[in-house]
Amino acid sequence: MHVTMTVNGEEVERDIEPRVLLVHFLRENLGLTGTHWGCDTSNCGTCVVQVDGEPVKSCTMLAAMADGHSVRTVEGLAQGVELDPVQQGFMAEHGLQCGFCTPGMMLTARALLDENAHPTETEIREAISGQICRCTGYATIVRAIQWAAEHPSGTLVEAESEGEVEIVQSEEYMETDEHSHLEKGGVRS
Repeated sequence: MHVTMTVNGEEVERDIEPRVLLVHFLRENLGLTGTHWGCDTSNCGTCVVQVDGEPVKSCTMLAAMADGHSVRTVEGLAQGVELDPVQQGFMAEHGLQCGFCTPGMMLTARALLDENAHPTETEIREAISGQICRCTGYATIVRAIQWAAEHPSGTLVEAESEGEVEIVQSEEYMETDEHSHLEKGGVRS
């Protein structure tokens, strides 16, 4: 079966088996391994991507169903080296520990903020309620999303100097070798 879709702003065409799940298509056919595959039963939410701007659990959607649609993965959140405010919020508020649920959480958060620029804590918790994080207890994830809502233009954060959060311009931030890891996916490994 031949499919054509837009993934992270670029049109892709592939011949695939009709039974291929979107999560496997993204990871195996396109090499976009930021989309994680966890439970395979749609319980954990680590596989969340956006399809036409809506969060979708890609382990329950056939790649063929995405034919003609726009898909966004975590690799498509940043604009070049400019991190999305959601990614910056996760850095500023330590919204991750092991990082396995983080891509799906970020895409859900971006969809929420695109729909509701100033969500309440209850609305944030409801939006991420279909996703499991076994590390953070959700408080830091909620704070990360609140940070992104408070900083919609996205100023990068440097939290390394003296333990304080300092807002700096992205061009200045990217000029140092110390932060070159951001060019390779947006978060420290």
